[in-house]
Amino acid sequence: MYQLNLGELSLDDFMQQYWQKKPLLIKQGFKQFQDPLSADELAGLALEDDVESRLVQCTDGNWQLETGPFEDFARFGDKDWSILVQAVDHWHPPAAALIEPFRFIPNWRIDDLMVSFSTPGGGVGPHLDQYDVFIIQGEGKRHWRVGMPDPSLKSICPHPRLLQVTPFTACIDVIMEPGDILYIPPGCPHDGISIENSLNYSVGFRAPAQKDLLTGLTDYLIDNDLVGKRFSDVNRTLNGDIGAISEQDLDQVQQLLVQLVSDRAQLPLWFGQYITQAKHELDQQEPDPHYEAAEIAEYLEEGSVLGRIGGLRCSYYQAKPDSDIQLFINGNRIVLPAEEHDTARRLCDSNRIDQQQCLHFIAREERLLLITDLINQGLWYFEE
Repeated sequence: MYQLNLGELSLDDFMQQYWQKKPLLIKQGFKQFQDPLSADELAGLALEDDVESRLVQCTDGNWQLETGPFEDFARFGDKDWSILVQAVDHWHPPAAALIEPFRFIPNWRIDDLMVSFSTPGGGVGPHLDQYDVFIIQGEGKRHWRVGMPDPSLKSICPHPRLLQVTPFTACIDVIMEPGDILYIPPGCPHDGISIENSLNYSVGFRAPAQKDLLTGLTDYLIDNDLVGKRFSDVNRTLNGDIGAISEQDLDQVQQLLVQLVSDRAQLPLWFGQYITQAKHELDQQEPDPHYEAAEIAEYLEEGSVLGRIGGLRCSYYQAKPDSDIQLFINGNRIVLPAEEHDTARRLCDSNRIDQQQCLHFIAREERLLLITDLINQGLWYFEE
């Protein structure tokens, strides 16, 4: 298990001084770091149809980008390219363990683990992201430069699918070695160039844009046939300018929209389902045949341990201690009675349910039926 070492900083110090404020280099953030996967294993994932991957290459200033799946990498030579694989935590449990030390941030904010392998000179060019990211250096060395947000930076597209920025002033300029961690807040330009064959692991965080939130809310309203209130102008006064849209009209339209997003009865129900939907394919495999609840109970009584598939998003919401719990798993909502708070936490707070915790799920029939259904969906599984 990986343990985050912030040196003299506490987590509170980090959140107050750096989170979404300024970048930070954490030397030996993971002491005696061991790569959870090899470059060959990463390349193997990039051969798969269900795995999102891309390869970026720059030769003599000419940038190229290809998307996977790939057949082989020999044609790219031995320098100046990077292979990037998204959502490796969905497919490789040992690599998924790299996310766990960063779960001091709520589950719904964590996105995925992107892993890259770069040959000497490889990189994706200077760019910025609109989300937080922790970059962990694996094998090899990589030269990183990071700057502070700068409104004077211009976006450039050296390739139709590759967005970069103009040169920036670095506040961090370092050669990272295995176990070093770089925290980069949103909007900070950064550029990493591999010095030798190297692996990098990026733990990214979700930062939904207003547009995406409104689109998701609209989909929820349509799916649930929620019309909401209609425009009303019972107090309208006569106005000879019939072609005009008045300020009063706009005020009422704006109020309608504000009322819609201010509905705290619907807001958590929509947001929980929206934010727990997987962005990438899950390695979800239903058992065949499905288990009966009695079988699950027997296995758990005998000391079995349950694992959660990689990348599965789980969160819950409880308005008040005596309110029902809204449990959200992979975009689906499950309502639990108020006293089942411990059940929700066991499912959401860890990717593993140990022997002692498993006994909790056979103490009540409703819990047993719930965990049986989750196992039969292929979302939890018996660890060997």
